Amino acid sequence: MKNKFVAALLAFFLGWFGVHKFYLGETGLGFLYLLLFWTAIPRIVSFIEGIILLCTSDRVFDAKYNYHALQSSPQPAIRQTYQQPVVRQESVKEKASALGDLKRLYEEDIITAEEYEEKRRKIFDSI
Repeated sequence: MKNKFVAALLAFFLGWFGVHKFYLGETGLGFLYLLLFWTAIPRIVSFIEGIILLCTSDRVFDAKYNYHALQSSPQPAIRQTYQQPVVRQESVKEKASALGDLKRLYEEDIITAEEYEEKRRKIFDSI
């Protein structure tokens, strides 16, 4: 697993060569830093990136750079903490629309209260 303090130190002291980018797995950017190391641009950018790395929370850093290592972790608590939920926006809109239609059917006395409650539970259980 990658450590944000190691990455920040690499950015501060060897950042103009892109070493911190190679360490974080961003090899394309690492090679770009190597191509431009003779200019002052990588030095300035790597210094700023070092500060950003130090200010980044552990959770955000781990989610960005250690996500795959956490997914293969044998500890389910760690995997569960960093799993990124996938919520489809269309699905939420469809369910809201279905709830509205269901409410309208109930208010127009087309379905009974029991049918309304049963169908409403099914919609909420699938969220």
